[in-house]
Amino acid sequence: MTKHPRAGQPAQVDELIHVPSLMAAYYVNEPNPGKVPQQVSFGTSGHRGSALKLSFNEAHILAISQAIVAYREEQGITGPLMLGKDTHALSEAAYITALEVFIGNGIEVHIQSDLGYTPTPVISHAILRYNQGRKDGLADGVVITPSHNPPQDGGFKYNPPHGGPADSNVTKTIEKYANAILSSELLGVNVVSFAQAKKSRRLKKMDWVTAYVTDLPRVIDMEAIQRANLKVGIDAMGGAGIAYWHAIQAEYGLDLTIMNDHVDPTFGFMPLDKDGTIRMDCSSADAMAGLLRLKDDFAVGIGNDPDFDRHGIVTPDGLMNPNHFLAVAIDYLGRHRAWEPDVAIGKTLVSSAMIDRVVAGLERTLVEVPVGFKWFSQGLLEGRLGFAGEESAGATFIDRTGHVWSTDKDGIVMGLLALEILAVTGKSPSAYYHELEARYGQASYARLDCQATPEQMDAFAELVSNPPHVSELAGESVTAVMVKAPGNGAGFGGVKVCTENGWFAVRPSGTEPVYKIYAESLRSEAHLRQIQQAAQILLQTWL
Repeated sequence: MTKHPRAGQPAQVDELIHVPSLMAAYYVNEPNPGKVPQQVSFGTSGHRGSALKLSFNEAHILAISQAIVAYREEQGITGPLMLGKDTHALSEAAYITALEVFIGNGIEVHIQSDLGYTPTPVISHAILRYNQGRKDGLADGVVITPSHNPPQDGGFKYNPPHGGPADSNVTKTIEKYANAILSSELLGVNVVSFAQAKKSRRLKKMDWVTAYVTDLPRVIDMEAIQRANLKVGIDAMGGAGIAYWHAIQAEYGLDLTIMNDHVDPTFGFMPLDKDGTIRMDCSSADAMAGLLRLKDDFAVGIGNDPDFDRHGIVTPDGLMNPNHFLAVAIDYLGRHRAWEPDVAIGKTLVSSAMIDRVVAGLERTLVEVPVGFKWFSQGLLEGRLGFAGEESAGATFIDRTGHVWSTDKDGIVMGLLALEILAVTGKSPSAYYHELEARYGQASYARLDCQATPEQMDAFAELVSNPPHVSELAGESVTAVMVKAPGNGAGFGGVKVCTENGWFAVRPSGTEPVYKIYAESLRSEAHLRQIQQAAQILLQTWL
């Protein structure tokens, strides 16, 4: 994918969304349930779409919310539902719609006290806190967010009582129910007005900001950070955690400079991403250009996407590759937390092989799963995983006593962990990674996003069903061709080809006509380019 000539530069007025048109489309446009692109479809991170494309409209949210009500009844989930939203324009509208349905069905709903914004990890944390010690009357939750997607998009995620993203069995059930409701012209949807919902006794307003922020010493050594007196830059990206960073600053007396700490549904303050799109991706150097320009002013810089489940770590060396910081976090936690010997480390199978070497150096078990944080939630809840992370800059870990903190990605604690690492070791996270390279060798990693035709996207199913035979890759013998993750035997929708010193994996995007090529060399950048070239040639014959 060719880089846009204005990538990293401020968006212009004509590149911003027109919010009134988007909101009108949400309420006025009626999806056709007979057309697949306009149906409810749960990918790895819930249902996503745009009102302008008839894929995220009021009818969708009415149907999905009622479907969740039906699923709760089937599963005997009778506790409160924790409802959060991020700062996308469609999140506000969908939040109102969902609240009207949940209250209309007699469910107790917990929301932020000022009807404000709530990060994804805070909903997970709140579910776990409520359910601790309970055997029945368990809580679950909904987070309304399309994550780092562009401003015109909306997203809707369901988190069952384990607190993390719902697995495929759950989402397929909800998807099936929701599409049946859409096809029946919303027959059976119970709804009250927003005014009635706000007055309902079943609506409970919670101070999640204080509850989460004051609980942070349980998972992060906040005293060490305070003693270090670090100068820190924060790019809140106009997201759901703005109030949280300000509360952390006040509660712990930290020297934080918080940028983009106002809500603008056009996200007009964002630099353009690599493809010229406004995308709040804290793992992208182009989207993080504002904070990167100030990198020498801070000991560490931290960026978060709109729902704050992802993190971007900036040091005077620049924006860290997400895989590099995952490796640093795992090594640091493995040496500075008193975890039980059988506590394992979870990673996605398209994350860096450097993590494998770090985990081996810690003499711990590595659990390698497909893409999607849902694969980690139960292991975190049960204490089998001490850390879980994925290559797209999302991770969480157990608290300092060895108990679960969240079962969803937490961009706040990952950012604070970067501060703890510097405070305790005296090394920036990037300097720490250089030491890992000296110990374990260099790893060169990259991901390519390639535009795909509908035929190529369809071809992935055949490719997975009949894995190709490959004997050589970039001058080395192939040691494995995988279509399932070794950690749990689950398919990941793609193919991974491995050699002794490198690998590549390819999988289709779940949200756009793109396939992703992940590649890594444990030898050199030149070898990485060889692997990428070989992978693209192979794909031309496969797809």
